[in-house]
Amino acid sequence: MAPARRESRARDKERSVNRTVSALVLDSEGFSAWIMEDRKVGRLIDSAQRNETDLVISANTIIEVTHAGTKMSRLNWLLSRVKVEPVTENSAKAAARLLKDAGLHGHKYAIDATVAEVALRQEGHIALLTSDIDDMAKLCGDRVHLIAV
Repeated sequence: MAPARRESRARDKERSVNRTVSALVLDSEGFSAWIMEDRKVGRLIDSAQRNETDLVISANTIIEVTHAGTKMSRLNWLLSRVKVEPVTENSAKAAARLLKDAGLHGHKYAIDATVAEVALRQEGHIALLTSDIDDMAKLCGDRVHLIAV
């Protein structure tokens, strides 16, 4: 498929997803791509905002995306544009159940499980922007539309 046609199909997919999605959850790779001004992710976020789709992250995502090279002013500006969901005792227990049901170990997949729990906690049709499609599919099942970073 020609590059222009592929790009057009990607834009169409972004539009169709956002028309029906009430919340777009970003994992650390999705949020990092937005911080780094990735064009594909930027288009998806812009489309979501035009369609009044909530942008959501887990509080743990802030920890994952912060490092010595993080532009803190940009991070703080983007944080002002998203809903940051807390990780509470109840949400941690729910995430642990997701891990158990998926047959995954908390040592390796704890943060993925908290992101999945945040996605499943949202109301309506939910999409999750992630680099971990396989793991998130195990954790979320078919209740969340997964979009690869």
